[in-house]
Amino acid sequence: MSEEGAEIDPFIAIRRDLHRHPELAFKERRTSELVADHLASWGYEVARGFAGTGLVGTLRRGSGEKRLGIRADMDALPINETTGLSYTSMHEGVMHACGHDGHTAILLAAAKAVADDVDFSGELHLIFQPAEEIGAGARRMIADGLFERFPCDAVFGLHNWPGLGAGQFGFVEGPAMAAVDQAHITVIGQGGHGAAPHETIDPVVAAASLITALQSVVSRAVDPLEAAVVTVGSIHGGTASNVIPDSVEMKLTLRSFTAAVRNLLEARVPALAQAQAESFGARAHVDYRRGFPPVINHPAETQFARRIALTQFGPEGIAESFRPRTASEDFAFFLEARPGAFVFVGNGDSAALHSPRYDFNDAILAPASAFWTRLTGAFLQ
Repeated sequence: MSEEGAEIDPFIAIRRDLHRHPELAFKERRTSELVADHLASWGYEVARGFAGTGLVGTLRRGSGEKRLGIRADMDALPINETTGLSYTSMHEGVMHACGHDGHTAILLAAAKAVADDVDFSGELHLIFQPAEEIGAGARRMIADGLFERFPCDAVFGLHNWPGLGAGQFGFVEGPAMAAVDQAHITVIGQGGHGAAPHETIDPVVAAASLITALQSVVSRAVDPLEAAVVTVGSIHGGTASNVIPDSVEMKLTLRSFTAAVRNLLEARVPALAQAQAESFGARAHVDYRRGFPPVINHPAETQFARRIALTQFGPEGIAESFRPRTASEDFAFFLEARPGAFVFVGNGDSAALHSPRYDFNDAILAPASAFWTRLTGAFLQ
C-alpha cells in the first residue's frame, strides 16, 4: 500500500493491459468501457458519451460546495512499437508512446483510494478524455457541455516526463507548454527539363531558400527574451532527378508561449513565404491553421499543487529547476475555461515521448496516484 494510495499492483496490471490494447483518437471504446466499469464498481456516478468516447466519473460527499476536476487522457499514437516488452501492443502501427495508459491508470488508482479512504465534502469529477494527441478531445468535451454539467472550481492534469527523476514533480506558473500551429506552404513555379533550368521557374530552389529564411523569423523578428520554434517537418516536390517540378509542398509547425509571439508568427511566416517565392519568380500559397493554445497555469492553483507535493514527498520530491516545455497539450483548453494547473511527473531515464521505444515507468504510478489522492482531500476539505 502506497502512502494515502491504493494497492498499486492491480493498477500496474491495468496499465499494462491498456498498453497491450492501445486505441487511437476517438476510438478509445475498450479503454472507456474499462474505466467506466471500474469507476461504477467503486461508487462513482459515470456519465459517458462526451466527445464520443470520453467520460466523467463523479463522487459526491457531504454538503460542501467546492467542486474539483482531475483529467487523464486515454488515446494512443499511430506508431509501431519496438520495445519488445511482454505487454507490447497487439495492434500493429498503434502504441501508447506518450504514457496515456499510465495517466489513465494513475487516475484510476487515485479514484479507488479516494472512494475507500478519503473523507471529503464536495464534488469530485474525474475526467477521462479522448483524442489529446490530435488536439480535438478537450475542445469537444467542453463543447459537449462538460463544465455546464460538471462545474469545476479548479481543474488539474498531469503528464509524465522522461529525463526527470522518476516520481519527482515539476511545476511551472504561467506559460508551461507552448501553443502549436501549423502552416502548409505550396511553392508554385513552372516545371521543365532539368537540363534547361533557365526555361523554368524552379520551386525547389525557392523552397530551399525559404527554409533558411524562415529561421530568421525567430532570430530577427521575435524578441530575444521570448521563445518561438519554427520547424519545417516535411518537404515534397518532384519525382525524378532530371525533372524540375511545378510545385513543392512544405509542412511546418510553429510554437510559442504568448499571444503576441503567436500573432507575430502568423503574420510573418506567410509574408516571408510569399516574398521569398516572388524573389524567384514563383508564388506561394499558405494555409495557416491554429492548433492548441499555450498551457498557461494559474498561479494560485499551481502553488496549491506544489504545496501538496512538498507535503507529500518533501523537497526531494520536487524538481526545482523544471522549466516550461515547447511541446504542446490540449489541456490548454481546460485552463482557458477554468482555473487550474498542469503538473509534470518524472518518468526517469526512459526513451523520449513519441518514440517507438518509449514505455511508461510503472514505478511512478504509486507516487502520482497518491498525489491526486492527497490533492483531492486538501481541495475538498
